[in-house]
Amino acid sequence: METKAEMNQRIYVQTEDETAFVQSIMEHQDTLISIAYSYLRNRQDALEAVQEMTCRAWIKRRTLNNEKAFKSWIIRILIYVCIDEQRRRKRATPLAKEDLEDSIPASWMISVDDNRIAIESLLQKVKPKYRHVLLLKYYNDMTLTDIASILGKPEGTIKTWQHKGLQQLRKLMKNRRDWHDH
Repeated sequence: METKAEMNQRIYVQTEDETAFVQSIMEHQDTLISIAYSYLRNRQDALEAVQEMTCRAWIKRRTLNNEKAFKSWIIRILIYVCIDEQRRRKRATPLAKEDLEDSIPASWMISVDDNRIAIESLLQKVKPKYRHVLLLKYYNDMTLTDIASILGKPEGTIKTWQHKGLQQLRKLMKNRRDWHDH
């Protein structure tokens, strides 16, 4: 039996009413902002990414074949928006080291030899497909089933990517003493 929220979501997706469509997206606002923040590390950029995702989703709303996949569909679009923004940033002038450290929340910092090392810098070195799984699983508390749905991959593949991503992260963490010398 379909819940009221699922029924409303189905109606919103099929409608031409932009306000109703945006309302269906806003039901997932906290999750969307959290995911965008985990990629972009800046609240304002995360909010802008959610706005851009909403526009892209509205334009592409007819490509969604299964309304039950709406949440996964909008999260997938959001991830692409975040990846586009990360690419744009790489082409822009890099931040000064002090600015970069200020943009990383304290919860992502660990202390080693009195140096503060951002886990974010480690994650950037992990293969992108593995990084997506790690961000969604450990930063956004998503299940492997949800991640598989979002990324459009079998759950077994997601488990493998999680395992390989954690292996890469562990290997990078073993080398953390090298960072103190830099």
